[in-house]
Amino acid sequence: MTTVGEALITLLEAHDVDTVFGIPGVHTVELYRGLARSKIRHVTPRHEQGAGFMADGYARAGGRPGIAFVITGPGLTNTITAMGQARADSVPMLVISGVNATPTLGKGLGHLHELPDQRGMMEKVALFSHRVTDADELPGVLARAFALFSSSRPGPVHIEIPTDIMVKPADGIAALLANVAPPEPDPAAITESAKLCAAARRPLILAGGGAKRAETPLQRLAERLGAPVVQTANARGLLHRHPLGVPASPSLKAVRALIAEADLVIAAGTEFGPTDYDGYSDGGFVLPSNLIRIDIGADQLARRPARISIHADCGAALEALLVEIGADQPPSGDGQARAAATRQAAFAEMTPALQAQTRAVEMIRDALPGSIIVGDSTQPVYAANLYYDHDRPGGWFNAATGFGALGYGPPAAIGAALAVPDAPVVCLTGDGGFQFTLPELGAALDAAAPVIFVVWNNLGYREIETSMLDVGVEPVGVSPAPPDFCKLAEAYGIAAERIVGIDDLADALKRARATGLPYVIEITVD
Repeated sequence: MTTVGEALITLLEAHDVDTVFGIPGVHTVELYRGLARSKIRHVTPRHEQGAGFMADGYARAGGRPGIAFVITGPGLTNTITAMGQARADSVPMLVISGVNATPTLGKGLGHLHELPDQRGMMEKVALFSHRVTDADELPGVLARAFALFSSSRPGPVHIEIPTDIMVKPADGIAALLANVAPPEPDPAAITESAKLCAAARRPLILAGGGAKRAETPLQRLAERLGAPVVQTANARGLLHRHPLGVPASPSLKAVRALIAEADLVIAAGTEFGPTDYDGYSDGGFVLPSNLIRIDIGADQLARRPARISIHADCGAALEALLVEIGADQPPSGDGQARAAATRQAAFAEMTPALQAQTRAVEMIRDALPGSIIVGDSTQPVYAANLYYDHDRPGGWFNAATGFGALGYGPPAAIGAALAVPDAPVVCLTGDGGFQFTLPELGAALDAAAPVIFVVWNNLGYREIETSMLDVGVEPVGVSPAPPDFCKLAEAYGIAAERIVGIDDLADALKRARATGLPYVIEITVD
């Protein structure tokens, strides 16, 4: 007899799942039946939050949904933080959990891991939450999840299977592979957009995370129009060192001035979130009036009205716009000059400390070309989110935007390393954030994920301390004592070294990369 648990593994294989992250428990043992003899790799984090963050990093780096298996109750509540991060940053994540036996649900009888309404709780975070009550439901709900991931703005999905349903027979269940495509761009909207492009003399493109896999049509359109391209944090790497690229945050005054001076703005895959556009909470960002928005999410288009809204995948819409514009339209003559002036002014606007922190990130990029840098909420990450030009599309991402979960970096970097095994992967974290998920060093070792953990050790939550001082609050609670990270790494059997400042960082990174194994570099900074 094939059980529901075994059928689940077979169905995931049919959806091309090759990796799941999870911690088994007594409520999910049946979900693991058949996993050992399948082609799916199981990675065991040290905490269920780590499973979610690993799934997130896997999805962002590899472009495929990240999958997590967790137990009912505390396993699932531990994963909610990671799901919140995935929801904020539109990351495709499928969380499959157990739940107590069907006859006990909602009765408050004190069963192990019981919650009053587990699915009701998850519906507040997930794009949708579904309880499987019969084996025949499983193919359909999985098809619904994967169709959502491929055809609309993605995020976390939750499926729960009661323990009494997991063991039921599921013979003969076949996968439903609904190859649902994103909506096609409306021809009338494309035609009207092309007319606005033809009339524009100072066009500008704003690129967000939704455009990070559309680098070719994005660059071609920018060159066709002569339009500078401002890249939010999740879009960095799309136009590395391109004369039209502006790898700077719209929270900076110089970038806002560029936007204000444009007579046409094309916003591709950006939700205009405050962490990108109003990072200092000064209310200084104004939505452009002559605005074309491209987004795969109809709900996002409705939240920020535009002159023309194009409901489509960014790549498809940009390609259609290129065709409609044609090759005869001359580009704006001053686009490169506007971009260069903004780059210079934006970097100059940053404090010397922020500039130095950005240069530390540039050292990582230059020492390990084509790397994936996964950041946590730490000073050099904040600085680079303001201004930094990465050399790999989709290769710069972190939790310091949107939901802002601390401790994201280490497990997400492990997920990224498993998704893209040929790329160097660097986790850039702080001494405070690293302590949130420090045990995931063991998971990196188990999974042979060659992540280089760079720890920016400034002896506490210095960014928060600065925020307190800026508003006249005496700092309290911002100096948690860090451990000896090198000794802890060595306790896991992981090589480590400590450097003072960043002068020796490039050499340390090259030594770490040469090992092909997990490695810790602790940077002590003033």
